[in-house]
Amino acid sequence: MKGTLNSKVNLPMPVMVSSLCLVLIALIIIAVGVGSVSISASTVWSIITHKLSLSSSLPTWSIGRENIVWEVRLPRAILAALVGAILAIVGAALQSVTRNPLADPHLLGVSSGAALGAIIALLHTGMILGLLTVPIFAFIGALFAMLLVLGVANFSMANNAGRLVLAGVAVAFILTALGNLFIFLGDHRASHTVIFWMLGGLGLAQWNQLLFPFITLLLGASYLVYKAKFLNAMILGDETASTLGVPVQRFRLTVIVVCALLTGAAVAFSGVIGFVGLMVPHIVRLLIGGDYRKILPLSALLGALLLVLADIVARVIIPPEDMPIGILTGLAGGIAFILLMRQRRNVVF
Repeated sequence: MKGTLNSKVNLPMPVMVSSLCLVLIALIIIAVGVGSVSISASTVWSIITHKLSLSSSLPTWSIGRENIVWEVRLPRAILAALVGAILAIVGAALQSVTRNPLADPHLLGVSSGAALGAIIALLHTGMILGLLTVPIFAFIGALFAMLLVLGVANFSMANNAGRLVLAGVAVAFILTALGNLFIFLGDHRASHTVIFWMLGGLGLAQWNQLLFPFITLLLGASYLVYKAKFLNAMILGDETASTLGVPVQRFRLTVIVVCALLTGAAVAFSGVIGFVGLMVPHIVRLLIGGDYRKILPLSALLGALLLVLADIVARVIIPPEDMPIGILTGLAGGIAFILLMRQRRNVVF
């Protein structure tokens, strides 16, 4: 993958970030108002400011609409933004350390591990930890997958980026097979809940669950942005990066661990959602060039925007049902993947 550090959009970074933030806030307000019960943007804004004690005006809306906005749709929209940001920033980082333009957050088997954990929780253990049972089991599964990939890589002496990716693919196949086995052995009447979770969805979002992906995103993104110069060097190749002072092997493994933790946090609360981490970094590079000091924050914001938009479409395309968001992103991602393959047809991965 050829990177360039020359910006293609000559806007100052603060202007681009603040503009995308404003667009994201506006899109979240629109998303909260969309659904089987339509609520105007002005009412949505009034309810949010009232709940945050930013407005002293008396409520002119029903308790039912207030609950829809505050308890159901706003947590869902915020979760969509968090997950989109996580997937996009992880995709950008992995595309650097693996030097593979087709790398995405699910490349290393992490999503398969998270899916396995969720399947065990939903079909075999029951909700032993309350509403957090599925996210906790999914996150444990993601960590298990990450450790398994690193163990396989160490066992097969897969120290370079390409062989590490192959180890991830092999682990993903194994964990997917185990997940299918647990589905087969579980209660078939409850299998529909597993299928919906594996297709990706945001309908179970709650306020008390948002803190974990937010903190994970904050810490993981902070580390990656702090090491953006290393990511710029890694895109040039291991030898060049090493001459520039990057501890290549250690840094690559560290980034993969951080990305696995971020992906696990996203998948644990939203299920498996593709496309975002694959394509958003490419869109950002087309707009601003290949400097990871800009790619990472802008990818996070654009990923948040795209997933909030996808969630809006998922809720209005077949009303009153919610289409699993993973179906939409999978369709878009498949088409984009084919176009990307054509564009990169002369590149050897």
